[in-house]
Amino acid sequence: MTVIKAERTTDAEAAVAATAAVEQVEGEIRAFVRRDMSLFRRRQQEGGDPAADSINSVIERVAGASVTEVERVMAELSNVRDMLRNEGERVQREISGYASLSAAAMNSMKIIGDSLTQWKSQSQLPVHRRD
Repeated sequence: MTVIKAERTTDAEAAVAATAAVEQVEGEIRAFVRRDMSLFRRRQQEGGDPAADSINSVIERVAGASVTEVERVMAELSNVRDMLRNEGERVQREISGYASLSAAAMNSMKIIGDSLTQWKSQSQLPVHRRD
């Protein structure tokens, strides 16, 4: 039974590690988007000639599509993280149920074994016949 508890701890640690990895990736994506957008804002504030402004406009449209795509991916990753957490909790409940069932089965087998031992020892006693 201690082996099952150790596995349960390992599964929980793996779920925590996976969650931390997803959160780290999300943080890096957010930082990248913020850096990217700050560069565009600085360029826009500097002003300049009309050709540069039109190029900035095109870049902003392209970057806007990229930002939208990154936000969509972040939302999808968040959904996957939630699904993985829910599945991890479900698996832990299943393992706990199987551990309880295994313990009950072991207790039942012990009781059956003890009963058989008593039955066998009683059947081997000499029977005194009265004739």
